[in-house]
Amino acid sequence: MDLSSGRVLVTGGAGFIGSHLVERLVDGGADVTVVDDFSNGDADRLPDATTVVQADLREPDALDGWLAGIDRVAHLAASKHVDIDRPYAQFEDNTRMTRTVLQAMADADVTELLYTSSSTVYGEAPRPTPEDYAPLEPISAYGASKLADEGLLSVRAHSHDLTVWNVRFANVVGSRLRGAVIPDFIEKLRADPASLTILGDGRQEKSYLHVEDCLDAIFHVVATADEAMNTFNLGARTTTSVDRIAAIVADEMGLDPAFEYTGGDRGWTGDVPKMRLSIEKLAALGWEPERSSDQAVRTATRELLED
Repeated sequence: MDLSSGRVLVTGGAGFIGSHLVERLVDGGADVTVVDDFSNGDADRLPDATTVVQADLREPDALDGWLAGIDRVAHLAASKHVDIDRPYAQFEDNTRMTRTVLQAMADADVTELLYTSSSTVYGEAPRPTPEDYAPLEPISAYGASKLADEGLLSVRAHSHDLTVWNVRFANVVGSRLRGAVIPDFIEKLRADPASLTILGDGRQEKSYLHVEDCLDAIFHVVATADEAMNTFNLGARTTTSVDRIAAIVADEMGLDPAFEYTGGDRGWTGDVPKMRLSIEKLAALGWEPERSSDQAVRTATRELLED
């Protein structure tokens, strides 16, 4: 199936990955409607041909009337903000959004859904981690919400004639990225070129996927996987440490800062310090990323310096 065919509704389409996806869909000829509350997104990122709806998907009626004539939904909307005063808020917000999407799809008889999940569903798992690894024990509310959403999607896929492409992301990087390690380092070094504070011990090591490789993988999975519930890891075979990312960012900025560390083996509560997804299942479909983790980080750094 061609993801760009027909009419596509994209939730969270003004965000980092969402806006890149919307551009790719529009370029491919799709008629695209974006639904976003713009808490993290920017309408200026969207192509002029896009229909834009501002709505809060936590409200059950947020999509009323907007799925008429839609062929498929790409559900990227999610809260990544951790509310320390309401520890379950992120879980509640994300699962509520997915329930809104699923109910609206059922009401409008829309039967194809792309869902963007996360490596965080695995928790601290052996590496490389395959899709059938168990037990899934996330260590953050965000990971728990993604796992809960996957459960809801599985029920609909196996019992209610819904086709789901469920993609579990490694760390995706590229232009427009905000609130992540590369833009954080750039911001810090612009403020103080002589020193850089790194969360944790700098030895956290994960795989990084450039957003263009991520989109290529998404389109390939949708075009080739045809089960009711299609779950795939999207990532790179390589990993990069936080220290290495700091060195790449400093190099691209022409700086030689002193590194300072906050200490501990993880950057924050709920951070998984080591992550590498197995992409053997994806490779069996005939797809491999063009860039290594280091190359993805360097390309993204150059793009973000120009953003």
